[in-house]
Amino acid sequence: MEKLIITVALNGAEVTRAKNPHIPYTAEELAEDAVRCRQAGAAMVHVHGRLPDGTPTQDAGVYADILSAIRSRTDLIVQVSTGGAVGMSAEERLAPVTLRPEMASLTTGTVNFGDDVFSNPPGMIEQFARTMRDHGVVPEIECFDVGHIDNALALVKREVLTLPLHFDFVMGVPGGIAPTVRNLLHMSESLPPGCTWSVAGIGRAQLPMAAAAIVMGGHVRVGLEDNIYYTRGVPATNAMLVERIVRLANELGREVATPDDARRILRIPQRTS
Repeated sequence: MEKLIITVALNGAEVTRAKNPHIPYTAEELAEDAVRCRQAGAAMVHVHGRLPDGTPTQDAGVYADILSAIRSRTDLIVQVSTGGAVGMSAEERLAPVTLRPEMASLTTGTVNFGDDVFSNPPGMIEQFARTMRDHGVVPEIECFDVGHIDNALALVKREVLTLPLHFDFVMGVPGGIAPTVRNLLHMSESLPPGCTWSVAGIGRAQLPMAAAAIVMGGHVRVGLEDNIYYTRGVPATNAMLVERIVRLANELGREVATPDDARRILRIPQRTS
């Protein structure tokens, strides 16, 4: 098996410190947390922009500060969100891509998101994919259901996206695909040869889905965006969640990837500075 890429979704757009006091908001806080996660064994961080009071933002200036702060202190791959927060316009959500980060998330379908709707109509998906391609940004295809894989492959047929691609299966969002091993196997087997994948289990599904991915040859996303508890009623930190996956991978004989290993696996050019 390839080495295991551990991605950390550091903060998300929805979770606040009222629910977990360890959520990082500012560029400085995100960088400090990123350093701890790198030391724990992470290869990549997925970040959302926040204002100092925690309000979500896709402002390019905020993301520029985040990218600069993390890159100056670690060799981590920094993946920016183009999901933003529910209700943001396409133009708002795309703003961080103009900074040419190494990676950006690309959600390839609409999904009921709890009481809200995370809207990603076909024209918007193609617009996002073309913008990432034009800026040299590697997309991570975020799939909340099986049909979202087909939507991405339709863009491959139209030569908007190019195989192989890296997919992230987000499992356990109310309204999306359920977090079961059967569903994870189905999604992973729906990919063309040569593609890579990770799984992001939501809430209590984070650990069992991660364990399944480790033995199936996939990769793992953890972090406070997806799960704010270490165990029932015990608030987690991002580093704690990484450390647990590293211990589990070691027990199962799966070597953990460095950021440069991850760049090779995901076909991202190696950093020169």
